[in-house]
Amino acid sequence: MRKTLIALMLAAALPTVAMAMPDAGGPPHGEHHSEHQGEYHRGGGEHHRGGAPFAQLDLSREQRQQIGKLMGEQMKSRHEITQRYLEKLPAADQQALKDELKAKRDKTQAEIRALLKPEQQKQFDEMKKKQDERRAEWAEFKAWKAEKAKKAQ
Repeated sequence: MRKTLIALMLAAALPTVAMAMPDAGGPPHGEHHSEHQGEYHRGGGEHHRGGAPFAQLDLSREQRQQIGKLMGEQMKSRHEITQRYLEKLPAADQQALKDELKAKRDKTQAEIRALLKPEQQKQFDEMKKKQDERRAEWAEFKAWKAEKAKKAQ
C-alpha cells in the first residue's frame, strides 16, 4: 500500500519534471548559443531550471519539437497508468490521496501568491479562478461521460 502511494505521488510530480524540458523556440532559459564554440553556455547570473536532459545535445528546432511531443505522450501514458492503479485503491485511500494533493497544491499556490506584488496577485487570482472553472467543467464532463458509458452498457 505504501509503495503504491509513493508511486502515485511520484507520478503526480511528473509535470514538474516535464517543465524542465527546453522551450521549442530556442536555447534553454539562461543559456546562450556560442557560434564559435558550437555549444550552449550559461548566461550571466541566470539559473537554468534543473538542467534539462537534452540541453547539451545542440538539437535543432525540429528535434526539440519532436522530443517535446514524445515527452508529452510519455507523460500522458504515465498519467493513464497511474489512474488505472489509483482506481484499484479503496475509495478512502483514493480520497486521502486527492485531499493530500489538493492541500499541497493550495499551500504552494498561497506561498507563490505571497511572493507577488499586489497587481500580480490580482492577475494570479484571476488565473486561479479561470483554472478552477476549467477544473470544474472537466469534472462535470468526466461525470457526464461516465454516466453515458453506464447507459451504453
